[in-house]
Amino acid sequence: MQALRKNIAEMARYIPGYQPEDGGWIKLNTNENPYPPSPQVVAAIQAELANGGENLRKYPDAGSREARRVAAELYAVDPAWVIMANGSDELLNNLIRAFAGEGEEIAYVHPSYSYYATLAEIQGAKIRTFGLDGDLRLADFPDRYTGKILFLTSPHAPLGFSFDNAYIEELARRCMGMLVVDEAYVDFADVSALELVKKYENLVVTRTLSKSYSLAGMRLGLAIARPEVVAALDKIRDHYHLDRLALVAAVAALQDQSYLETTVARVRETREWFAGELRQKGYRVEPSQTNFVFAVPADKDARRVYETLFERKILVRYFTDPLLAHGLRISIGTRQEMATVLAALAEIG
Repeated sequence: MQALRKNIAEMARYIPGYQPEDGGWIKLNTNENPYPPSPQVVAAIQAELANGGENLRKYPDAGSREARRVAAELYAVDPAWVIMANGSDELLNNLIRAFAGEGEEIAYVHPSYSYYATLAEIQGAKIRTFGLDGDLRLADFPDRYTGKILFLTSPHAPLGFSFDNAYIEELARRCMGMLVVDEAYVDFADVSALELVKKYENLVVTRTLSKSYSLAGMRLGLAIARPEVVAALDKIRDHYHLDRLALVAAVAALQDQSYLETTVARVRETREWFAGELRQKGYRVEPSQTNFVFAVPADKDARRVYETLFERKILVRYFTDPLLAHGLRISIGTRQEMATVLAALAEIG
């Protein structure tokens, strides 16, 4: 179609993990939490739907004020430092829109979240990638990076490790543009870059409620950044970007930290047990700070294992990227689900 922008016509779309339409699957390919959200979330949604759904005829709070207030209290910042979002992907998109014009450069680590590239292509931004060296640092990263944004996924997906704060500080000093630390999995980790946001004016931390808070179906995210950055993101977001049900779910989830701690602890415990069992079967398993593990079979034929598990209605994530094709990303489900996976792997050999 001639009316399409050239970059849109030529770009490839992002392909998310396979979503089966029928039942009976053990679904460990999209890093969903195996446990339901806090009962307080369910109660808050039900309350919002009271009186025959009377509230649904009215627009939601465009400023997400209560959700911002609760998040700010949780993270010990002023609400002016917080913005809510329709999933953290909205934040990643709007950060590129706010800071990188057409033809300007954004960068990310390869391999990591490939959606960064899709968002950059939509904007018409240039893309630069940095690999990882043997010490899990950015290979050949310049002393002064002049690009507009560097996206750093920490904990890293799909390998599972976290960058330590000393290194993140170093990167913040070396970036002339923005350093965006994508902390989608941080609640399963031992370290966060949140404490650095006030120290470095070019640092933004993004988070999602999809993983640790079990709200992938609600599409909720947030960012913590300097007020001037938040104000810029406020200008360009959709004016009613979060619906009423999402907003009350966010408030209830963030307020129930006891439930979060309980479910996160269960996932972490299962993760360590499952990783140990995989290693006994001859798999190489990267140490993980997330709700998944990256596991490499002894023969490095990950496609064979993926396809055989698929035949048994067990979904894990296989990447065709040559840097990742030797391994599988396996989300952590319930203990019973992971035991079923282990039994299937024993049969596969």
